[in-house]
Amino acid sequence: MGFPHTEPMTSFWLSAAGDLADHRTTETLPEEADVAIIGSGYSGAATVFHLLADANSGSRPSTVILEARQVCSGATGRNGGHLKPDTYWSAAESYKKYGAETALDLIKFESQQVMDVKQLVEEENIDCDFELTRAIDVITDQETANSVLRTHKEIRSKGFRFSDDLHVIADPKKAERVSGVKGAKIAVSFTAGSIWPYKMVTHLLRRSLEMGANLQTNTPVQAVARDADGRWRLTTSRGDLLAKKVVVASNAYTAALFSEFKEKIVPVRGVVCRIAVPESTARKPPHLNNTYAIRFNPEHFDYLIPKTDGSIVVGGADRCATEKQSFWYGNTNDSELIPETEKYFTNYMQRMFSGWEDSQAGITDIWSGVMGWSSDSMPFVGRLPGQTGIFITAGFTGHGMPRILGCSKALAELVKSDGETDDLSRKYGLPKPYLLTTERLSSKDGDILSYGRKDSADVRSKL
Repeated sequence: MGFPHTEPMTSFWLSAAGDLADHRTTETLPEEADVAIIGSGYSGAATVFHLLADANSGSRPSTVILEARQVCSGATGRNGGHLKPDTYWSAAESYKKYGAETALDLIKFESQQVMDVKQLVEEENIDCDFELTRAIDVITDQETANSVLRTHKEIRSKGFRFSDDLHVIADPKKAERVSGVKGAKIAVSFTAGSIWPYKMVTHLLRRSLEMGANLQTNTPVQAVARDADGRWRLTTSRGDLLAKKVVVASNAYTAALFSEFKEKIVPVRGVVCRIAVPESTARKPPHLNNTYAIRFNPEHFDYLIPKTDGSIVVGGADRCATEKQSFWYGNTNDSELIPETEKYFTNYMQRMFSGWEDSQAGITDIWSGVMGWSSDSMPFVGRLPGQTGIFITAGFTGHGMPRILGCSKALAELVKSDGETDDLSRKYGLPKPYLLTTERLSSKDGDILSYGRKDSADVRSKL
């Protein structure tokens, strides 16, 4: 039952694409610029916006944005639109790895991002379907639920204080009633948000164009090298551009330009879909007022973002991906689905949620996207060690929505001041694990390939 969906790989978010999709501010590529931005997704758009908006009109640097394909057609235009901070799940791991103070910094930073995005949307009057909501994380596996409760009790006993916003429902019957998820063992809720990411990003790009930025789409950067006069020469498919400074906001594709990031930022493919109830359905299912993560075990979970039109955006199906490493690891093909994912999402709401059994809810859109996973789960933000004038913001590990705005604003300040990477933490409040350091680049540690293994306790966010 239900209705047929559109052709595979049509991102629901990109249905809002307009005249900016293939925009070129000038017919020919500029020969030079003060700053070149590689990438027009959330990171690139937010960085150039803050670079220009926070400067006086007479002192704004000349800026060129280079996009390999259409505007915002990468991960940002293909993600789930979930502005969801990690307020509890990774706390124990961060506590063990970085200590209590830094673990708390990581939680506070992501939580603040929800309010910072809200403020930006209101100040700029951005039409992007932003909603402030509660996220409900539901765990359906009793062993995983017990482990979470036990671990959190342990670090609390050592003095670690979680956010007062965090609410834990440990009674399975109550967790199932509150969440509506069949078989819930525990539920954890906290403040989050949802958004139409493409609409927000294109607004920031339009504002940047008004402030003098030059946008060049369908212009892939093929190489970046130091020129004889000390500037950076960006070789593209349409000619060369000389820039004093370069911001690399290409996320999954960073290693293609800078070999230092080989195996430090790896392309990882994910799948998202939109599910809706046909108008002809006589009995409408319960409206979901919260966003969700449904965790099946320490390795696998899905996430859901209800929209005000009654449809649901669902991401995950990672159990299909981990059947074969080549389905997801190092895979940049976002023109195909991961095998079995469409079957997985078929009748998804009917299986997972009470009251949806007779809804005839079906897939209307389903698509792939490519994330940039970092070797230690943290983004790389800062000046490239040993290279003046090269600035990186990448490696968001499918968890960029509650991180990117703050990273981009801080990096824009660093670009303007030409300061040191440490300034990002010392002056602009970025958590220290985000900083791009020689030590992180040279570290041999890496846990990307541990994802999906039975012995892995690491749970990644998804596109």
